[in-house]
Amino acid sequence: MAEFLQFLISGLTVGAVYALVALGFTLIYNASGVVNFAQGEFVMLGGMVTVFVSAAGVPLPLAAVIAIGVAVAIGLLLHRFAIEPARGASAVTLIIITIGASILLRGLAAIVFDKQFHKLPAFTGDTPVDVLGAAVQPQSFWVLGGTAVVVLALYVFLEHTITGKAVLATAANRLAARLVGINTTTIMALAFGGSAAIGAIAGILVTPITLTSYDVGTLLALKGFAAAMLGGMGNPLGAVVGGLLLGLLEAFGAGYISSTYKDAFAFVVILIVLFAAPQGLFGRRVVERV
Repeated sequence: MAEFLQFLISGLTVGAVYALVALGFTLIYNASGVVNFAQGEFVMLGGMVTVFVSAAGVPLPLAAVIAIGVAVAIGLLLHRFAIEPARGASAVTLIIITIGASILLRGLAAIVFDKQFHKLPAFTGDTPVDVLGAAVQPQSFWVLGGTAVVVLALYVFLEHTITGKAVLATAANRLAARLVGINTTTIMALAFGGSAAIGAIAGILVTPITLTSYDVGTLLALKGFAAAMLGGMGNPLGAVVGGLLLGLLEAFGAGYISSTYKDAFAFVVILIVLFAAPQGLFGRRVVERV
C-alpha cells in the first residue's frame, strides 16, 4: 500500500507539471490555432531565471516574480515578431516557427546562463512527510497546490471576466469575434503572455524537485503536448486530466515495469491517441460538410 501511494503521489506531482504545460498549449491553441512547441522553454526560463536571480541575492519570492515577468515578456515578443507576421500561414509553417523559436531560446539560455544543472531550495524544507507509509516531499504539495490555484484562476478568468469571455469568443470563431469589436490580435498576445506565465510557474514549482538546465524544455514540451492530445487539444479540463493521467502512467510504469522506458510512455500515448482517438478524451468530434 505504501509503495502504491508513493507512486501515486509521485505521478500526480509530475502530472501536475505536465498539466500546466498542456494548459499553456491549450490557451494558445484556442486563441490562435497555433501549436506552440516553444512552451517548454517557458518552463525552463521560469526555473533558470529564478535560480540565477535568487543566486544574485534577490529573495526567492521576488526572484520568482521576476522570472514570470521575463517569461511573459518573451512570450509577447514571440507573438509580436514571429507569430503575428506569419498570420494566415499554414499550420505547418506556424509549427516550424515555434520549433525554431524553441531552438533559439534554448541556445540563448545556454549562452546567458550555462549548461549545468541547477536546483532551487525547497519552499518549506526537505524533510519528507509521512502519508500512510509513503515518504512525500513537501515540495510535492506546493506543486499540486500551485497547479490547483492556476487552474482555478484560469477558470475564473475565462468564465467570469469580460476579457476571458473575449478569449472564449476568439477561440469559438475569430472572424465573428472581430466583427463584434474584439481585438483578436490583443487577445492572441494575451494568450501567449498567459501561457508563458503558466509555463514559468510550472518551472518555479518543479525545479526544487527535478533540477533545471538550459535544455529541459524540449522533453517537457513533448510531454505537455502528449497530455494536451490525450485530454483533447483545446480543452482546458482535458489538458489537466491528460497531464495527470500521463504523470500517473509514467510513475506506475517506471515503478512496476521499468524506469528505463519512463520517457517513452509520452510518445506511446501520442501514437495511441493519434490512431485510436484523434479528438482525445474530452475533444469534440468535428463534422465538416462539403
